[in-house]
Amino acid sequence: MKQFVVIGLGRFGSSIAQALSKKGFDVLAIDEDEERIKEMEGIVSQAVVMDATDEKGLKELGITDFDTAIVSMGETIEDSIMITLSLKELGLRKVIVKAKSELHSKILRKVGADRIIFPEREMAERLAESIASPKIFDFIELSKTYGIIEMVIPKKLVNKTLSELKMREKFKVSVIAIKRKLPITLPDGSTDFKEEIIVGPGGDDEVISGDVLIMLGKNEDLEKIEKL
Repeated sequence: MKQFVVIGLGRFGSSIAQALSKKGFDVLAIDEDEERIKEMEGIVSQAVVMDATDEKGLKELGITDFDTAIVSMGETIEDSIMITLSLKELGLRKVIVKAKSELHSKILRKVGADRIIFPEREMAERLAESIASPKIFDFIELSKTYGIIEMVIPKKLVNKTLSELKMREKFKVSVIAIKRKLPITLPDGSTDFKEEIIVGPGGDDEVISGDVLIMLGKNEDLEKIEKL
């Protein structure tokens, strides 16, 4: 099981820590603020009050056993730079850091950060994308190259099986799940809908109008799908 350390429990850091914990991952949360740590107790695997700029303290905490660190220090740029440098020197394979500016981002890359994130910008871009294309429900960037998109099936593709659609051959994307709303009759005679999710659909599964496809592929190929 993957292990994550989240350093800095502001709004963004605490949200990341909780989300990873809900997915069943082992999460160590670190912050100097005792109140923030108390809020994480019982949610994450371990919550520790400490100054993360203390490299010796990080090492004693067993930080080198973790796969990925997320550094979300909102107070000072200097602290996030020093923590990033310490984590890389201790040998962490992947360090993801929240940046406050382009200059901050450049310095973080110089000291070894593997990925830089601008939470507000990424949220804004995702919102803009969903507004610009109502077909798009969500987009998850897995890396600079690959992503997962969730979108309503284009009309030209409905009432066909996945074998007939040949998504991999034609579009170079994989359909990893299908979301579908099915009508149900309630005890009072009225009609409602329940959502069915077909995970890992096979070639014989047919897609119908209103289906939402969850697809994995290169970002450039997913963009082509959006234009259908």
